[in-house]
Amino acid sequence: MKTIANRKLWKLIYWLFWLGPFLVTAGLTVGLISGFRGVVPLVLLIPGVALIAAWIIIEGQRNNWLGQRSTQAGTNALLATLAVLAMLGLINFIGARYHLRTDLTETQLFSLAPQSRELVRNLKQPVKIWIFDVNQNPVDRDLLENYRRQSSKFEYEYVDPQAKPGLAKQFGVKEAGEVYLETNQQRKLVQVVNQSERLSEIRLTNRLQQITSGTSVKAYFLQGHGESQLTAGENSISQAAKALNDKSFTTEPLNLAQISEVPKDANVIVVAGPKRALFDTEVKALQNYLNGGGNALLMIDPDTEPKLEPLLNEWGVKLDTRLAVDVAGSEALGPAVPIVTEYGKHPITKDFGNGISFYRLARPVDTTPVNNIQATPLLLTRPYPSTWAESDQKSEKLEFNEGQDRKGPLTLGVALTKKLSTPTPTSGESRLVVIGNSDFTTDGLFQQQLNGDVFLNSVSWLSQQDQQPLSIRPKEQKNRRVNLSVAQTVLLRSSALFILPFVGFIGAGLLWWQRR
Repeated sequence: MKTIANRKLWKLIYWLFWLGPFLVTAGLTVGLISGFRGVVPLVLLIPGVALIAAWIIIEGQRNNWLGQRSTQAGTNALLATLAVLAMLGLINFIGARYHLRTDLTETQLFSLAPQSRELVRNLKQPVKIWIFDVNQNPVDRDLLENYRRQSSKFEYEYVDPQAKPGLAKQFGVKEAGEVYLETNQQRKLVQVVNQSERLSEIRLTNRLQQITSGTSVKAYFLQGHGESQLTAGENSISQAAKALNDKSFTTEPLNLAQISEVPKDANVIVVAGPKRALFDTEVKALQNYLNGGGNALLMIDPDTEPKLEPLLNEWGVKLDTRLAVDVAGSEALGPAVPIVTEYGKHPITKDFGNGISFYRLARPVDTTPVNNIQATPLLLTRPYPSTWAESDQKSEKLEFNEGQDRKGPLTLGVALTKKLSTPTPTSGESRLVVIGNSDFTTDGLFQQQLNGDVFLNSVSWLSQQDQQPLSIRPKEQKNRRVNLSVAQTVLLRSSALFILPFVGFIGAGLLWWQRR
């Protein structure tokens, strides 16, 4: 009778053991779903663990298998396995709570530009991106996630316009794929995404800046002296004007010969390559504008005399009449196109690194100290003998002539800041950028290398919208494709099929022979 009772008892314990793993599994499942909130996971886990532990103790005492060597080895293996699982779980837990990403691509394809990160981190009010599209493109989601990681004030949501027609009507959605930015009851269309056009960081950051700052920035382009025109055509800077418009600037032509002063709403005046001299009244209007807290970008080509000396002398700027040459530059561009890879420490060029910008037919720009004016070189050529300022521009043979020419490095662009004796309500300083070339902004050259960035960053800095992000370059994948000749292809294929296996067989045979 006692034996039968013991058997019934162990049978009951056996079935209770299976109840323990069931309770533990249920507790873990409920905990993972609820994020281990509440007491339900604990109510299931504690009895389950207790039943499993009790069964192990009782079974060990009954069979004395806890003291066996095989049991100890199995226990050690089990503990090691549990330790590995615990570490993996801890790593996954930390990974879920704390995001750490490293972008190892050369051009940082999967990272936000510094300007975007700075803007989002400094958000003072919540913003939300609405994407009215049933399809959630993974590339767009990754970009939005990069923004969201920078600040808790940035959110985004995908909306099916057919499932929520009322919300789509509030935003005025006309087609699927429209992306809107909303903050403080303000809504602005960012762009329309589709299969051929994905969400753009440039547009999103610029729209974000525009809607959060609530300001309108106006840039006037001086006309009437042979300057580059704003509309598409020969000697046009239409791409530069469009890029400013994409950055929420308003651009308009300005003819100072028809009016007596610079418009009051001008944030920046751009003088892009005048071929003829300005009237004295025009120069005086520009001087008055700068002395009153205005800002200007002067791009003056060689072999031109715009008669801006009275203005430039006030700022301590002198334009060299010689031509900057770069005999160690690109063979495709020629020696009359200096290549710049060194930049001054300034907000305009702070993110350029050793990037390339180039200036076809440029003149050096010099500065002399002037009270209350701070000058910073922006664009620096390589030193002599790679570059120098050539005085004989008609000679077909380029050679340095001591006493006539000027050794490099040459400064092709400079940024200046003047402290105003009587600050205006909107500014306490005036800003000026002078570059000895305007060709780098023309259509076709504007989008090459850092040329567009030099222009856009200069205008952005001159506008004194210091919280406004500067130029963001599109990220482009580098072409790393290896082009093999026919002979190289045959050699590579033969090596993989015959030579390497043969070498492996020989090595294995020698090893076998040595161990015989």
